[in-house]
Amino acid sequence: MTQQTTVHGTVADGYEAVREEFAAVAAAERPDYEGQLCAYVHGRRVVDLWAGPDADGDSLYGVYSSTKGAAHLVVALLVQDGTLELDRKVTYYWPEFAAESKGALTLRELLAHRAGLVGTDTGFTLAELADDRVIAERLADQRPFWRPGTAFGYHALVIGALTGEVVRRATGRTVQGLYEERVRAPHGLDFHLGLPAALEPRFRPAQPILPTPEQRELLDALLSPPHTLQAVAFNRHGADPTDLAALPNHRLIREKGPASVGGIASARGLAGLYAALISEVAGQAPLLKPDTVAEFGQFHSVGYDVVARGHKAYGLGFQATADSWHPFLGAGAIGHSGAGGCQAFADPRSSLAYGYTRRRCAFPGGAAPENDRLARAVHTAALAL
Repeated sequence: MTQQTTVHGTVADGYEAVREEFAAVAAAERPDYEGQLCAYVHGRRVVDLWAGPDADGDSLYGVYSSTKGAAHLVVALLVQDGTLELDRKVTYYWPEFAAESKGALTLRELLAHRAGLVGTDTGFTLAELADDRVIAERLADQRPFWRPGTAFGYHALVIGALTGEVVRRATGRTVQGLYEERVRAPHGLDFHLGLPAALEPRFRPAQPILPTPEQRELLDALLSPPHTLQAVAFNRHGADPTDLAALPNHRLIREKGPASVGGIASARGLAGLYAALISEVAGQAPLLKPDTVAEFGQFHSVGYDVVARGHKAYGLGFQATADSWHPFLGAGAIGHSGAGGCQAFADPRSSLAYGYTRRRCAFPGGAAPENDRLARAVHTAALAL
């Protein structure tokens, strides 16, 4: 059953069908639906829409694992600069990482979720999950859950801390500090790794999923027993199990901006980041050269993910978006979804950058199902013009 929902914002000429699709998505949702959609093509904003009783285009939401895209853009910049080398061993930068037979792992393999360090035997507290330095220190001593390099599995809550420690050892700077200096501030992005207190009034707390009885059965089936690899990766096995949906609602997470899951953004911020990654925006050159985008977007781990227990495809720190979510996109599309339902990516072949946020967590997690409709509508319009 649909409802009448007011859609706010603007679209460029030729993108009217995107507005219609977004209105249809909003009308099919609950009355309290809040969502934002933004897209750039060739560095120009062509879609800027939002809906919801108290939302606007400046509202900020937790973007969960879409944070990984911002963090690994920093890594890509450092590789592009020559500060980091993908095929050096992690121990070249971080000697303590060699403990428990991890010394042969390369930075490339680490970025591709091949380290086997998806968590610790005893789990993390909330305060530890907020602090990338603490996560890295604990994982340096952890025995991997598979032989590094031989398999891959989603390092959901820790990959940003691991790669961030390599960044810190190589530069003396945190990922968050470099991101602020080189990406967010120069482009004025509403995508924060560490939300300033002054912006707190714009934050909209995440709302939990409200599953139907049928969806509840599926969710219960998906939840692993407490000592499986999946439970370890999502920190459900320790004394302080993580409520993933509620993570951005903790001020400590928003303040510290952990590089795996702590980002706070609007759809404008998500799309703006990926536009800046591939395109000239407002007279500023693209952040990454085409060869760097291709390297980080290329398949590095594809096939059976031992954590997700199904088919996945990863580039270097990013998801291979065309394989993972939207097969109509061009080869080399690069981005990252987030557990609450958000999605963000760049498709270099169509010069499209896309961002979507929603307040209430979607079923079943990851990019919400409506992203396929919305991204397809934007992509179709972009190719038609």
